[in-house]
Amino acid sequence: MSQIKGPAIFLAQFAGDEAPYNNLSDICNWVAGMGYKAVQIPTWDKRLFNLELAAESKDYCDEVQGIVAQHGLEISELSTHLQGQLVAVHPAYDTMFEGFAPDELKGKPADRTEWAISQLKAAAKASRNLGLTAHASFSGALLWQTVYPWPQRPAGLVEQGFAELAKRWLPILNAFDDAGVDVCYELHPGEDLHDGVTFERFLEATGNHARANLLYDPSHFVLQQLDYLSFIDIYHERIKAFHVKDAEFNMNGRSGIYGGYQSWVDRPGRFRSLGDGQIDFSGIFSKLTQYGFSGWAVLEWECCLKHPEQGAKEGAEFIKKHLIRRAEKAFDDFASVGADEALNNKILGL
Repeated sequence: MSQIKGPAIFLAQFAGDEAPYNNLSDICNWVAGMGYKAVQIPTWDKRLFNLELAAESKDYCDEVQGIVAQHGLEISELSTHLQGQLVAVHPAYDTMFEGFAPDELKGKPADRTEWAISQLKAAAKASRNLGLTAHASFSGALLWQTVYPWPQRPAGLVEQGFAELAKRWLPILNAFDDAGVDVCYELHPGEDLHDGVTFERFLEATGNHARANLLYDPSHFVLQQLDYLSFIDIYHERIKAFHVKDAEFNMNGRSGIYGGYQSWVDRPGRFRSLGDGQIDFSGIFSKLTQYGFSGWAVLEWECCLKHPEQGAKEGAEFIKKHLIRRAEKAFDDFASVGADEALNNKILGL
């Protein structure tokens, strides 16, 4: 019987230059000590992982898995959130996103795009070498600066934008298909794929590509005031990865979902540590279990108030408590009378 695995943890927000956060073995030892069972690895952080080498060397991938396994852990997924962002960047954001790419690509947006695409293709090979089946990423954005329809968008603009986005992603999706791995887009403000409708537009533009799937993170839906439970009912067949991140939306008379350019702590919509926000995780774990999701429940810590070490420690226990062991029989099986066609006919009055 399939069930959600966990707890796992995304290492991106914890990696740093000081021990135990500056190398894969030490950070794995740290998270294992808190009760985590798997790690999601950011592929842009050379302190933890060498993506290019992983794409070419099965021996290196075996070494990485050995390091992780030494601490009783598995790898849940690799992540290319930063590289995925660079697959599509509107010129308005060139300067702000330059730090996501190597220094030699600064001021070279076309070269940066090609580099990003090559990074995603390398991630497909690395995931295959590691025996993974899902991969976490962002879509990038060409249309985000037009998200609010003022000035009015010209006819055909949205369709052209998604056609171009699909054109860039199709070779990547095909590479992941060759590797037997799903690309799981985290639907996120700032990306052209940020809600269900935009994901549907992208699916249509890619010919409903089988490898175009979802990383489900309810925190981004709270900040958009989207029904995150109904989302699972609609898109469960495409949900292949799961970030467990809490959030809250505190309605007030001064600012709304756009946040008024305020810092995270002052915005109405804020990310919180697990259990400190408003998200109904019992409902989420129930629905994902109902629909047979068997991937990892991965903590992504991004709280604007709580210290990351406290958030990580509490998060492992929080996820563990929400994991559901699927029932193997119905609760009222004791009252079953079995299959009997004659009896059924009698009950039906036939």
